[in-house]
Amino acid sequence: MLSALSVRDVVLIDKLNLGFQKGLCVFTGETGAGKSILLDSLSLVLGARADAGLVRHGQPQLTVTATFSLPPEHAAFQLLHEQGIHVSDSEELILRRLVTADGKSKAFINDEPVSIAFLKSIGDLLAEIHGQFASHGLLNTTTHSDVLDSYARLNTEKEAVAKAYAHFKEAESALKAAQMKLESVQNQEEYLRNAVIDLENLSPKPDETEELTQQRTRLMNSEKIITCVNQATELLNNEQQGMIRQAAQAERLLLKAAQYDSTAFENMLQTLNEAQSVLSDLSFELDNLGEKLGDVSELPEIDNRLYALKDAARRYQVDVNELPGLLDVFREKLANLEKGEELIAQLQQNLNQAHADYLKAARILSGKRKKAADSLDKAVQKELPAVKLEKATFLTQITTDETVLSPQGIDSVCFTASTNKGTPPSLLHKIASGGELARFMLALKVVLAHTGDTETLIFDEVDSGIGGATAAAVGDRLARLGKDYQVLVVTHSPQVASCGLTHYCVTKTEKNNETQTFVQQLSYSQRLQEIARMLSGTHITQTAQTMAQELLEKSCQNHPKN
Repeated sequence: MLSALSVRDVVLIDKLNLGFQKGLCVFTGETGAGKSILLDSLSLVLGARADAGLVRHGQPQLTVTATFSLPPEHAAFQLLHEQGIHVSDSEELILRRLVTADGKSKAFINDEPVSIAFLKSIGDLLAEIHGQFASHGLLNTTTHSDVLDSYARLNTEKEAVAKAYAHFKEAESALKAAQMKLESVQNQEEYLRNAVIDLENLSPKPDETEELTQQRTRLMNSEKIITCVNQATELLNNEQQGMIRQAAQAERLLLKAAQYDSTAFENMLQTLNEAQSVLSDLSFELDNLGEKLGDVSELPEIDNRLYALKDAARRYQVDVNELPGLLDVFREKLANLEKGEELIAQLQQNLNQAHADYLKAARILSGKRKKAADSLDKAVQKELPAVKLEKATFLTQITTDETVLSPQGIDSVCFTASTNKGTPPSLLHKIASGGELARFMLALKVVLAHTGDTETLIFDEVDSGIGGATAAAVGDRLARLGKDYQVLVVTHSPQVASCGLTHYCVTKTEKNNETQTFVQQLSYSQRLQEIARMLSGTHITQTAQTMAQELLEKSCQNHPKN
């Protein structure tokens, strides 16, 4: 609730400090005394558009500070936390607004600078102003769905819809991501299939180019190699000086020697025999190599193979040695294409199920909303005659569209009204103005007690154009509303004024050749005089005093004297 208001240099107000309590607080005073200045000040600190004309003449700036005492779970704290604004353990919010004489404006919350837009967002959660010049809260159609749900206590159903909506959006995102990935692969499908055929026909092997290059080098230098091979073969096989022939001669000599001492030459003969075998094998391999090197017919084929591999590497923009791996990659992408189509089918099934689950939860919420709307309409309709709106009608319009999904459901909720018979219902702010609109909002608020986060309601001249029993009924309803809310009312009605728990009188006087507005909280005796003035005018009669006492005594049966 609003616990304190400090106003500096606003129009006719030099300095003003007010403290507030729970319940109904009334402001009275003669026309032109400055009651509207208080509302302008409150509107400023709640985020209304700044007007340099509100700065007191001769002063550089105005300052308005409002202190709100709130429960820890209030929605304003969550909004402040999201913006990284520190809130002390005192659970108080201090809103401050500065407006300079040249129209510049600054805003602060708990002494931290904030934007005017954010100040207004917080202000909308703290107080609602209904009256001749300022209205928000229930006049904002975006809040009507939440108001109806709160009235019908549909938190469980709302949570179910929000949860189902989140699941639906997750399923939708998963499907879209898979579709985009599949579409990317599908756009390459023809390319991939042709590339796989191409590479499979080429059949590249790991390290193939190195082997081919070595083979090509060997063939291109075959004459030099053959010459060396022939010379080596000659050294091995020459009939006179060849190593094989000389080894055979050495073996024969050692065999003769072994006749005299076999033990001494046994190992030597074995080693020499093995050497002869090695030399024979070497000679055989050299002969075969020489024959192969002598045939260079494979060289064109090797050149063609190397060219084909390098051409493929160039076309696919990879190294030649990466071609075998690239073929595996292309095969895997084609395989994933088939798997992707299966995945899309599964994800589409998941989305369909999530959509069905959402609609089921949303239809349950929608059905309960429509029942609650009928109940709300009847309850508000009962309140209208008492506030002199007997010809008015109230209608909660619910438009259901299952093609438009949201976390709040499939309904569009709008409070409408008509003030004259035969006139079709329209939006609340279009059907009336001034006190008539304020009384409409009063009837709504009486019915909607215990709903919403806003704890401070401000009504400007809610009694405009009424009197007698109707004014008394309005006062009674304001008092009833004061049991659930903090209600501030600017009034010209003695019946309404008598219902207040606290009573402030706004007066305008001359001081130091300047006109200034003052606000005073009235005692019980002062209230008697003020209400008597409201009943009789400038000259207070005994009858007016008696009537004022009767009004206050009737009110004080429920409230202690101030």
